[in-house]
Amino acid sequence: MSKYLAYPFLYDNSDDLRCDYEIFTDEISSTIGLLRSFIKDESLREELSRLNEIIYHMNACLRTKTTVTIDELNWIESRSLVYQEEIKDRVNKFVIPQGSIEGSYAHIIRTKCKALVRLLHRHKEQGNKVDEILFDFANLFSGYFFILALKLNKDSDIEEVEFVSRNYK
Repeated sequence: MSKYLAYPFLYDNSDDLRCDYEIFTDEISSTIGLLRSFIKDESLREELSRLNEIIYHMNACLRTKTTVTIDELNWIESRSLVYQEEIKDRVNKFVIPQGSIEGSYAHIIRTKCKALVRLLHRHKEQGNKVDEILFDFANLFSGYFFILALKLNKDSDIEEVEFVSRNYK
């Protein structure tokens, strides 16, 4: 083990996904921080800071106890609904994940949140207890960042490009 250990759980058993979960939530948080650095609107910057804090509270939930709350979940959902209303006439189809820098980072965060759901699912399949609210948060975060990507592209006057699958017609 390195004397320069970056995180105390890095050498945990590879079947134990808790460290992977913690690293992944840290990565999501870091990407939210990067997105925030491009945002000019102060209220959205504050919102992203709050979301970032919630992700960090999720970080230790598999190893210790669940400390994220239903009130926080409801707040994220309410913010999603505000943005969904704002973009309702813009798109209701699959889109290519691109656009503005801000919108593109929101798409990256969206996909990371979906991967977080998969990691939680694998951890649960291994017989570990996973509080269902963590699934709710990870799924809701993915939806929030999808809607935010469309809002940020709209704010930058960038049109969405519809994706029509050759596989799912």
